[in-house]
Amino acid sequence: MNMTARSVSGPTMKAVVATDYGPPESYVVADLPVPRPGPGQVQVRIAAASVNPADVRVPSGEFRDVTPLDFPYVPGNDFAGTVSEVGPGVTAYRVGDEVFGQALPRALRALATGSRPSLGTGAMAEFAVVEADTPFIAHRPPGLPVADAAALPTVGLTARAVMATAAPLPGETVLVVGATGGVGTTLLPLLAAAKTRVVATATAADTAVLRDLGAEETIGYDAGAYPSDVDLVVNLTLPGDGLRALARAVRPGGRLVTITYPVPRPEWLDRTDVALHFVLDMEGVFGGMREVADDATRGDLRATIARRYPLAEGARACADFVHRHTLGKLVVTG
Repeated sequence: MNMTARSVSGPTMKAVVATDYGPPESYVVADLPVPRPGPGQVQVRIAAASVNPADVRVPSGEFRDVTPLDFPYVPGNDFAGTVSEVGPGVTAYRVGDEVFGQALPRALRALATGSRPSLGTGAMAEFAVVEADTPFIAHRPPGLPVADAAALPTVGLTARAVMATAAPLPGETVLVVGATGGVGTTLLPLLAAAKTRVVATATAADTAVLRDLGAEETIGYDAGAYPSDVDLVVNLTLPGDGLRALARAVRPGGRLVTITYPVPRPEWLDRTDVALHFVLDMEGVFGGMREVADDATRGDLRATIARRYPLAEGARACADFVHRHTLGKLVVTG
């Protein structure tokens, strides 16, 4: 769907909209045409969506050379909702099915890989159209609340991929930088369950929550506070070209795992005795949404929701994501 700024005719819906490149303060909630599913697609009545970094970074213009946008642009990758229409050829879903997952807005097709990329029309809207045949969409289990289901897709996939890549061992010390974000608050219980000793960066106000999630110790964000001889460092926030101080915290033969761009180069660390891993699983190698659903049902994956906003305040949710300290995820409900 290639929507341009024009008068709206036919069925309409409310959506969070970027009308041009700029900060999230410029987003508005506007009326747009309701998207219809084509072959292999389903339309979803969105019950909840959560805010991720791409929702504010892509409309800022930061990646306009790689992923130029057509406006109005609807952000939103992660969602939960009800199938409201099924396109030709879809057999896995029926109208009325409860679903959740991750679908990159179609304008980000250049960032998607694999033979079955998960693309959609933007989840911060009353309706979205997504591809049905992808591992990143699944039925929502009855025991997984809607808001939790919307909060978990990106962070659940990422936390699973980090754990599989890092392979933490019982007794190892793990330093988590960026532990208060969506991925961090999802990852801490997994590291605790693996019987590692977790040291997490946090503000004093966040300490109690992070300890409840599995951190044994919390420290400030200053690089001077980093411990030494750490077995594993997981970086969730610092840019990939700014990891030298983190690398100094790793013991010889230890590992540094990061999820941030730019993709780091070993020579940037000033260490040749540290294994460096960049984690971005766009193919579902470490599992898709069914696995996230299974882990969430067992209680292994948990969503920490900081604040909830109605769709009418979805633009403010995006601005708060940038300007307010957040412990966990921000969720926009339909």
